[in-house]
Amino acid sequence: QVHLVDAGGGLVQAGGSLRLSCAASGRTFSQYDVGWFRQAPGKEREFVAAISSSGSTDYVDAVKGRFAISRGNAKNTVYLQMNSLKPEDTAVYYCAASVATRWISSPDEYDYWGQGTQVTVSS
Repeated sequence: QVHLVDAGGGLVQAGGSLRLSCAASGRTFSQYDVGWFRQAPGKEREFVAAISSSGSTDYVDAVKGRFAISRGNAKNTVYLQMNSLKPEDTAVYYCAASVATRWISSPDEYDYWGQGTQVTVSS
């Protein structure tokens, strides 16, 4: 069982930066695939970024070059550094974890979810 807590959202102007964190209970978080998803009002939840237990990363094209996912030194936290933010990045961001995913970008593959953190980018 893994309990996830998302944090770090807020209001920022276009071009600004935010760093989201996903803190997990348990000692084996490093063995989980971890993904970030976002959901804007009236839209479906969409994949943003993920990091596998082996350290490989994946990003949706819309955020490549602007966002970076990483694990903290203590390995029980995953970060999403978001730079050059745009108004279209506005959404509730959720982290999710799974022991093993076949399709790391699919929300159906994830068993544990954080509560979400609101990111609002003003123009």
